[in-house]
Amino acid sequence: MSPSPSSPFKPALGLGNPHMQTLWGPLWRKSAALSRLRERLWLTDGDFLDLDWHGPHETSTPLVLVLHGLTGSSSSPYVIGLQQALAGRGWASVALNWRGCSGEPNLLARSYHSGASEDLAEAIDHIRASRPQAPLYAVGYSLGGNVLLKHLGEVGSASQLEAAVAVSVPFRLDHCADRIGLGFSKVYQAHFMRAMLAYVKDKQRHFRHHDHQEGLAALERLGSLENLRTFWDFDGRVTAPLNGFVDAKDYYRRASSRYFLGENRTPTLIIHSSDDPFVFSHSLPSTNELPPQTTFELHARGGHVGFVDGSLRNPGYYLERRIPQWLAGNL
Repeated sequence: MSPSPSSPFKPALGLGNPHMQTLWGPLWRKSAALSRLRERLWLTDGDFLDLDWHGPHETSTPLVLVLHGLTGSSSSPYVIGLQQALAGRGWASVALNWRGCSGEPNLLARSYHSGASEDLAEAIDHIRASRPQAPLYAVGYSLGGNVLLKHLGEVGSASQLEAAVAVSVPFRLDHCADRIGLGFSKVYQAHFMRAMLAYVKDKQRHFRHHDHQEGLAALERLGSLENLRTFWDFDGRVTAPLNGFVDAKDYYRRASSRYFLGENRTPTLIIHSSDDPFVFSHSLPSTNELPPQTTFELHARGGHVGFVDGSLRNPGYYLERRIPQWLAGNL
């Protein structure tokens, strides 16, 4: 598990620290304004996902499905950056917003989560039917990468994707729930707690306004949302009961992508950094857990969905060069 010699990542001078790499995108990166077409995909359970399309709309143009991470959206800088880079190659892309992440609360009490591969499967079916002649790929970041790898393991040789890329994956959710509670990573934990609680409270207000009694009752059964400080707290008291898991431990075991890696038959690139502040080194899969079709690029530095190179004055984005390059090699 080592980076390709032809594509080494070297952090920008001044951004060698993993936290600077991790925080650069959300705090300081300026995103381009993309012209995108939004489509609402209605799911079989009556809920919806919003899809944001960009790039050429020809029937046979290669198409990439982009999956954002926890508390992100199709407007996350890394999503917009990749869509822009793909368009520069003449490829089309569609960015998926998980349930309730597109700026409008979803219709059911259930939420998006790290194991929501059934939602991804419905999205892939829909996109495949919409563009049957287009080679279809997928790229997932963090939570999105975990869902993608879980899905690929579940479907095995029945995958509808030509190839896939997963970046900064939380392979073992239980380990990551522990890791993010240590040291400076507690800052990220506090941020995620605020955002995830806001997600639930926004939905409560939405349900009250629209007199959605069934959904409101499901949220009220969660009890008080006070004093939720860790991922174990939130996932045990919110994620698990809303999404059919017994408790946080059950959710982490059933949703962690590491348990599904061996059944993946789709050509897959995994990009990870040894200094990721969300992931322990012992959470990473060993070589014998990965099938021959999977390539694992483990870089010494890069943070979590960081990989910012160049310079502070003129930053570059390694992922937005490496991912399209690798996908093109699997066309």
